[in-house]
Amino acid sequence: MILRKFGIRWYNVLAELRGRGLVSQVSEPESQLSSKLISGEKVKLYCGVDPTARSIHLGNLVPLMVLMHFYVRGHDVVTIIGGATGKVGDPSGRTTERSSIADETRLDNVSSISGQLERFFQNGLKYYESKLAGETKAGNHIHTNNISWWKDVKMLDFLADYGRHIRIQSMLARDSVTARLNSQNSLGFNEFTYQILQAYDFYHLNKTYGVSIQVGGNDQWGNITAGIDLISRLSGRKQQAHGITVPLLQTATGEKFGKSAGNAVFIDPSISTSYDIFQFFFNTMDADVPRFLKTFTFLPIEEIESISEEHMKEPHLRIGQKRLAKEVTDFLYGLGEGEKAEMVSNIIFGTMADKEKNLSGEQLIDLFSSAGIIQAASKNESLLSIITRLAACSKSEARRKLQQGSVYLHPTRIKITEDINNYDSYLIDDRVLLLRLGKQKCYVIEMT
Repeated sequence: MILRKFGIRWYNVLAELRGRGLVSQVSEPESQLSSKLISGEKVKLYCGVDPTARSIHLGNLVPLMVLMHFYVRGHDVVTIIGGATGKVGDPSGRTTERSSIADETRLDNVSSISGQLERFFQNGLKYYESKLAGETKAGNHIHTNNISWWKDVKMLDFLADYGRHIRIQSMLARDSVTARLNSQNSLGFNEFTYQILQAYDFYHLNKTYGVSIQVGGNDQWGNITAGIDLISRLSGRKQQAHGITVPLLQTATGEKFGKSAGNAVFIDPSISTSYDIFQFFFNTMDADVPRFLKTFTFLPIEEIESISEEHMKEPHLRIGQKRLAKEVTDFLYGLGEGEKAEMVSNIIFGTMADKEKNLSGEQLIDLFSSAGIIQAASKNESLLSIITRLAACSKSEARRKLQQGSVYLHPTRIKITEDINNYDSYLIDDRVLLLRLGKQKCYVIEMT
């Protein structure tokens, strides 16, 4: 407990990660790696992401969380964006070939994801330090693009220098290959050789930066062990490199998260605002709350168990979901963003406390602008017209809402039953109108 609380690195980080359910497999001999960690030896780890989309998603964060746990405890980490491997396409975990990406799109993805990875470690460290109420001695984070070393590699030279160290039998035996060869879908040579590219990445990082551990999802096991094997063959020494895999992110019902599943939750602020992330975790099922708290936060296991116990006493209060949503939003988007997103949620869903009721017009505009859901209207526009436009309904339906008494203005919920053109009595600081339609729809409108 003392070691975990104060973030001292010389204990077995693997034990912590296993307790959080963040480790599926560790390459042999695991005892050797554990001994290094317990004795206080500093290790270097890496994880790679290919630019197959403009943003990384929650599923990508699971192996990155492993790096983060090492990073905040003083170990060095390296992240790679696959500017080179992204051109080829990884067959791991896929039943069909990946669609090719235009160079311009891929380069844009590389730039976007690189920024996200930098922010992830910056925000994560600040979040971790906030739990310690002080600074900690973190390791170094190096971000690189594998195109920087692959762009100068010539095929004949590569085959001459490394080809004899790569065994076809091992390549054919890997799950990512056999699964496709045994199916009706063919496997292109580009995908078949992907494991060689990733293996060489591991070797390059091992030689250049002293990286000894690669982290990836369970579907990356074959690619990771290919790298371990290449490092052993080229160095002539075994057990110089290790691999750690993490479970794929899924719900308690077995639903997977990711682009191929069509339900990826992206962490780029231009795609998902802090409010979007907050709402996603706030709507988590009860059974997923403890596991997601272990996966995406630095809260101690004992505190997570306490939160879970308190939550299950009155599940309808969603105590666990509220804490989970605030913690993860603070982690990913910066300290204080969780509270802001919660305030937006409270206003929208009508559970406002005094702190929300007393917000100024400027504060409301800032909050809802950052959430990407601020509306605009003219003070000369009739309420009937505003309702019709924002609710995307007909004028007759908007008029019916008024007549039925389901339209409210101002934080104090003043019921409006007929059309109006003057908002002086309802504006906050003469610039913001709070419009509520029934129990579920709420709009914050900047009036000009």
